[in-house]
Amino acid sequence: PKGAVVESMRMAPIAARLSELLEAPVAYARDIVGPEAQAAVAALQDGGVVLLENIRFDPREEANDPAFAAELAGLADMFVNDAFGTAHRAHASTAGVTEHLRPAVAGFLLKKELDFLIGAVEAPTRPFVSIVGGSKVSSKITVISALLDKVNTLILGGGMIFTFLKARGLSVGSSLVEDDQLELARSLEAQAAEKGVQIVLPTDVVLADAFKADANVQTAPVTAIPDGWMGLDIGPESVAACRAALDGAQTVLWNGPMGVFEFPAFAAGTVAIANAMAELTAAGATTIVGGGDSVAAVEQAGLTASMSHCSTGGGASLELLEGKVLPGVAALNDA
Repeated sequence: PKGAVVESMRMAPIAARLSELLEAPVAYARDIVGPEAQAAVAALQDGGVVLLENIRFDPREEANDPAFAAELAGLADMFVNDAFGTAHRAHASTAGVTEHLRPAVAGFLLKKELDFLIGAVEAPTRPFVSIVGGSKVSSKITVISALLDKVNTLILGGGMIFTFLKARGLSVGSSLVEDDQLELARSLEAQAAEKGVQIVLPTDVVLADAFKADANVQTAPVTAIPDGWMGLDIGPESVAACRAALDGAQTVLWNGPMGVFEFPAFAAGTVAIANAMAELTAAGATTIVGGGDSVAAVEQAGLTASMSHCSTGGGASLELLEGKVLPGVAALNDA
């Protein structure tokens, strides 16, 4: 809402659903630190719950305004942060409030996120395989570089593969390519070779003649992508290669889909990865889905419960995997 009140983003439906989940009344205040919020908090009985209004309605939240943080803190005696999805932001409700409330601690979800995204990744049971997809290399550069120091095998998919393929001198038709990242792609492959990390790139792709769900479709080797066609998924040969690379893995981290899974014709690669990870979980491996589109894909496949952990934070999980310190975590005295 960018600091403005947007009626459709009010928290009333959340309060109703939270009450159902808790099987208890949830008071809902239509302001954040104003008289209604103060009165609702003052009326709380032991074990009671109050849900404040959408905190992003106040522009002081994202500005991490000290006075606003102090007003928020005035409603409480201690602080528990369980919002991993915003832990990478230094906002009033994630960082500023901890200047006034102690103890400031991690909730169970935040602890679980850190246990998996730091613990399992920093000290993995090997073999450790990471799958990185998504549309652009530029958005995953730091993650890929960081993972090259940790993984045994790196599987690449999604639109970013065409930058790597073009960097190898192949024609990629009208597929998405970041021409300013070609040298970087070569550099990442060279780094992988130096570190003894196997990179698995697709050998065939599912192509479309337009970016739409009902486009004409064909499958072709990556060495024979025709002009005017764009790759929107990995092909069946590549799916088999990914499964082979995952075979026997004990730790698997997945961030980014293999293709445009929102279109049924281009979802097979992503669904195949989700199924392979579910099988590995059943076999005792640790499987981590790193937030954002990957989690949406797993949910779409109905396999959320078949993963060891599905992260609730897209940007936060990326920054953690990149090795960055999350302000909302650093602000706590018990994370």
